[in-house]
Amino acid sequence: MSRFSLFTASFLLLLTPAIASTDCSTPPCELNAKSYSKVFTDVAKTATPATVFLRVEVNASEDEGARYANPYWEHGEDFLDRFFGIPPGSRQPQPQVGQGSGFLVSDDGYIMTNNHVVKGADKIEVTLNDGQIREAKMIGTDPRTDLAIIKIEKIDNQNYPFLTLGDSETLEVGEWVIAIGNPFQLHATVTVGVVSATGRQGLRITDQEDFIQTDAAINPGNSGGPLINLEGKVIGINTAIASRSGGYMGIGFAIPSNMASHVMNQLMQKGSVTRGFLGVTPQSVDKEIAAGFNLPKAEGVLIASVEKNSPAEKGGILQGDIILELNQKPIKSLETFRNQISMMDPGSEVRLKIFRKGKTLSLTITLGSLSEDSAAPAVVSKKLGLEVENLSTDIARQLGYSVGEEGVVITKVRPGSPAALAGLRPGYVIQAINHKKISNTSDYEQLMAENSANKRIVLLAKHGKLSRFYAIRVE
Repeated sequence: MSRFSLFTASFLLLLTPAIASTDCSTPPCELNAKSYSKVFTDVAKTATPATVFLRVEVNASEDEGARYANPYWEHGEDFLDRFFGIPPGSRQPQPQVGQGSGFLVSDDGYIMTNNHVVKGADKIEVTLNDGQIREAKMIGTDPRTDLAIIKIEKIDNQNYPFLTLGDSETLEVGEWVIAIGNPFQLHATVTVGVVSATGRQGLRITDQEDFIQTDAAINPGNSGGPLINLEGKVIGINTAIASRSGGYMGIGFAIPSNMASHVMNQLMQKGSVTRGFLGVTPQSVDKEIAAGFNLPKAEGVLIASVEKNSPAEKGGILQGDIILELNQKPIKSLETFRNQISMMDPGSEVRLKIFRKGKTLSLTITLGSLSEDSAAPAVVSKKLGLEVENLSTDIARQLGYSVGEEGVVITKVRPGSPAALAGLRPGYVIQAINHKKISNTSDYEQLMAENSANKRIVLLAKHGKLSRFYAIRVE
């Protein structure tokens, strides 16, 4: 037997469960390339009509539009007028155009996509698989998970084809998956691969991370499109890639469908997401910390601080406690613990197994609401006139920063705000707040909350290769 025949035979044997449902007149069913391919073609035929192309327009403010449109902006209006004959105030802002993917999740026109695809959109144009174009309205966004819901209206009372979310908890490494999207404006592109890993965290792409990693080809324009299993159900939302070239290099990341389902239902019902809130600052437990606290093995999360008047303080959690279990399940990692708490509804009761001074005890705590209890950082950011997001690998490369750079990137500075007057601009990376280093937006929000009562905030920010301090007065 040739090497090719041996490989084909082995390959088809591995796929026997996947094609077991294909039609066979009389058993045993003959394994051949056509019956194997039919599994993928059937899924593609079902899923492609429900996948859409998004074109997004963002109208920059006059100040931002002029700055992005002209490389000499920082020299000032007088420079432009003197050397280029451009009268002050005559420069018109140019709309910024973005593109991405999405998919229908209901027959009446609700569409799921990524928040970063539609963030700040003034106009969203949806191109259906049959070429028809609809204008969509924003229903709600969730920056923490990078998910968003938009909606198009029905035409002539006709129902739209839509996809159903599956159970991402049942995913196994090595399982076949199909990605559908619009990379490089190539409408309804289908790519195939396997699940390379699950539970990827610490990538600094979003605040809540539990990514599915896949080698199904994902490229710019795929963001927001579905990752589908061989049952035709969405088990992930394609979100990001790891790449040194800006294109596909075999590593893509998708938000798991179980996390997306929780967010989708809330956005469709009320346009926003409410999360469980405990009110602690947890940190990972390594061997050294375990030894220092006389913990038999490195497990759980250590409570570095407890917020005043928080559910944690009211429930009896103390600084230095180590939480070993959440609702009778061992805590796998710091990120998993954060995700599990935030995915619970406010008012939910959680049972915690605590290790304290050599003894274990149980506590039952009623969760608060993250959206209500964490308003301070949003208020401070609004006063400063700043909007930030995580410094992902892709954004770092686009802005010329080295991979692994820590901090949050400024995405918007309100003209005339204290931040703008201090000299901060979009693209700068905030590395520290009041002399405390930050790595992501969670750190940023925590330190903003801690300093919400201060009259002055000192930011360490980097632009290009230079870092400098900015002292900003908070009114």
